[in-house]
Amino acid sequence: MANAGNVSSLNFRHELKYYINYHDYVVLKNALSHLMYRDPHAGKNGIYYIRSLYFDDYWNTALGDKMSGTDHRSKFRIRIYDFSDRFIRFEKKIKEGQFIAKKSFMLSREELDSIFRKDYAYLLSREEPLAREVYTELTSRKLEPKVFVDYRREPFVLPYENVRITFDMDLKSGIVSGSMFDSDLPLIPVFGKGIMVLEVKFDRYLPDYICRILENAVGATRSAVSKYVLCRQYETNI
Repeated sequence: MANAGNVSSLNFRHELKYYINYHDYVVLKNALSHLMYRDPHAGKNGIYYIRSLYFDDYWNTALGDKMSGTDHRSKFRIRIYDFSDRFIRFEKKIKEGQFIAKKSFMLSREELDSIFRKDYAYLLSREEPLAREVYTELTSRKLEPKVFVDYRREPFVLPYENVRITFDMDLKSGIVSGSMFDSDLPLIPVFGKGIMVLEVKFDRYLPDYICRILENAVGATRSAVSKYVLCRQYETNI
């Protein structure tokens, strides 16, 4: 992956995405469970709940870049897990073709509340360079919360080549209102019954035996899936 590594000092990884149906999910899940490990952060059933709050500027640059297929693009989001405030992360996801990289820093509940109040000054005192970049984005480019993106994730991991395969199901969209930690926020389902997203991430090479397993998903459709774009389709102004 030398061509991706030359983009910057960031750790760029391959990211492949597919639409799959429930039958393919069962086939792949049963096969992968014998060859990969469950993510230790998942619950007893191997699944955890993700809620992301996506940001965009006044001109909806991130949305426009994705829809027009811009090769180099980035998105900002805040992410929580299982409706808990124990782990709140502000992330920047950078995309270069099929390669991705992420930068992030942690937030406390109080710091998150400050962002909702548009009180950003504390970001300048943070040591992380991304925090200062976020401050500039929020104040200069008028970055604002746009949409909640919710789904359940079932992840499998493999230390070799840092392989991570996830099944993302029950994708839902929500307007930005109420508490980010409210499990009862009004949400709109995005997919029909049984449709989900398969994501495959790895550093340089995907092991051949994993490739052969993925070939068993006869209904899989490779796609540049963007949960952010899918969840903003309900707005009347895009």
